[in-house]
Amino acid sequence: MSASKEKANKLPISFRVKANGFEEDRNHHLTVPFLPQTPLGTPTPSRSPSRSPSPVAFNAFAAQIAKRSAFVRWAVDPSLSLKLLLLPIVLYLTWELLAPYVKPDVPNPFSPIFMVAGYIPTSTPEDPRYRKTWWDIPFIAYYVVVFSFVRQSLAIHVSQPLASYFGLRRESMVDRFGEQTYALFYFTFFGAWGCRVMTQLPTFWYNTSEFWNGYPFWDMKPELKGYYLIQFAYWWQQLFVLALGLEKPRKDYWEQIVHHLVTVWLVGWSYLVNLTYIGNAVYMNMDIPDAFLAFSKLLNYIQWDTAKLYSLGLYVAVWTYFLHYLNVWILWSVWYEQPNVPEWSKHWSWSEGVYMPEWMQYQIFIPLFLLQCLHLFWYYLMFKLVFRVIMTHNVDDHQSDDKGDVDDVVPDNKVE
Repeated sequence: MSASKEKANKLPISFRVKANGFEEDRNHHLTVPFLPQTPLGTPTPSRSPSRSPSPVAFNAFAAQIAKRSAFVRWAVDPSLSLKLLLLPIVLYLTWELLAPYVKPDVPNPFSPIFMVAGYIPTSTPEDPRYRKTWWDIPFIAYYVVVFSFVRQSLAIHVSQPLASYFGLRRESMVDRFGEQTYALFYFTFFGAWGCRVMTQLPTFWYNTSEFWNGYPFWDMKPELKGYYLIQFAYWWQQLFVLALGLEKPRKDYWEQIVHHLVTVWLVGWSYLVNLTYIGNAVYMNMDIPDAFLAFSKLLNYIQWDTAKLYSLGLYVAVWTYFLHYLNVWILWSVWYEQPNVPEWSKHWSWSEGVYMPEWMQYQIFIPLFLLQCLHLFWYYLMFKLVFRVIMTHNVDDHQSDDKGDVDDVVPDNKVE
């Protein structure tokens, strides 16, 4: 018998059982997070090896769907939203198969629902251009459903398993983790796409004088039009999420409502009056910092303390550059460079596609200024957080209503 076993046999029986169980339990090693200590005489907590989503999250999701009206259930039920998305695609393919034998010269009437419409016949194949059309409305509606499907699918198949893997069990925490997973996916993709679109325009990199030279920009490159309308659909979907209560309200709920309303107004109005060049720049200013914000929050929720501190510093730098340098630069351009639009365009005419009377400068400036005021409010909250981090070395989600959200990393066996 080895010396260690002889030593163990000299211990009291109750302690010897616990010690032997401890040696055989793989969960006590450093390959997994530490479990909380338990009083002597109570069973040792066991960590389930399963990485499946929390039953609490699934039950909450099922209850959420059951409570929704049939008219809005597509916003929370990905199976229903997928059916809505497939319907025009099936109709499109059916037309493509049958039309050559019935009406070969008639264009497919279902393609504008999910493809960019409004091709200008006089444009060249090497540089195709697109105009505004009434088909833009069903196109936007279709992608509102797309974003609802993507949001809920990511929540069920990606964020909930990840939340379970990182030990998040409280329902509110799993929901927060899902929101930020979706935000990271969206803002990373569209921040990169916005940069790609800007490289195709004379406005790269924030060459603000080109926002106005050559106005009106009513004939759009296909990628610019698709990018603009799909972004518009995203902000409508975000507004629906808040209005329908699909997210737990935060402390800054009303600021978020104002932000989304102003954004929807700016996007829609800029599209109608042919100001898509400046719109692309404003989109990028919002998307790129929000990707870093979502990443920082995810690190915060899973309690990667060192990583989240570095991420917070990077986020503050990116936010400052895009939302408090480039945004101010855009405001400066609206105030000082907007009068440089061509003289013939300084009136309001639907037939000519020009909408630049003198008062339009204020209509562009004021909503952008309101957004900047909101960003300054969040900037203030951000520096309060930075100050607290410096003083206490603790990072928390300053927008959360639930004090338990950030520290809600509990072992698998804990039942709430």
